Amino acid sequence: MRTETTTRNIYQFGELSDAAKEKAREWWRENIDSEDYSAVIDDAVTMGATLGIEIDSRRWTNSYNYTGSSPCIYWSGFSSQGDGACFEGSYRYQAKALAAIRKETSAGHDDASDGDRELLRIAEQLQEVQKQNFYQLRATCKHTGHYSHSGCMSVDVERYDGKNMQDGAEDDITQLLRDFADWIYSQLDKENDWLNSNEQIDEAIECNEYEFTEDGERA
Repeated sequence: MRTETTTRNIYQFGELSDAAKEKAREWWRENIDSEDYSAVIDDAVTMGATLGIEIDSRRWTNSYNYTGSSPCIYWSGFSSQGDGACFEGSYRYQAKALAAIRKETSAGHDDASDGDRELLRIAEQLQEVQKQNFYQLRATCKHTGHYSHSGCMSVDVERYDGKNMQDGAEDDITQLLRDFADWIYSQLDKENDWLNSNEQIDEAIECNEYEFTEDGERA
């Protein structure tokens, strides 16, 4: 028997060739998971509450017997038929929602993002429908079917006082709550673009000082 000792060169990301860098980026992309989108989900819960939408929570227990809870926001993405987001929860009129959305976002400013403008539109239209129904409307949302887009939300709308809703009010509330689910998905899609961008990945790899072989394999 004979023993061979082999050595291999180890490189920092910045020392790799362009082809090796791309392979290292692919390694990083393969390890992006749902937890990397948690800030978007948390923001969706906050913005939902501002609009009067309370997103339910679900309990979970992992393989290590740790328990916790997560918002009932279901999503898949980002390039297949049926991709999208939906949620389970309830909605009721939230006073001063318009002012709060303007304060917490750039909505109403010339440089406002499309997402912030969409939130403001939803808030404005929810307020208008509520006004026409004396602010008595409430709704519950449930996820149905096998997909996760906004069309998979079953929305039940009613009036607190038991009186008849104005014509079209139920359809309007249903659509606006689905619009909010679409807004959630648009934010997830935006986050996905950022997480997968070369600029973000390069910075993350270099900050964590990961090392690689010459061809870009993780060392």
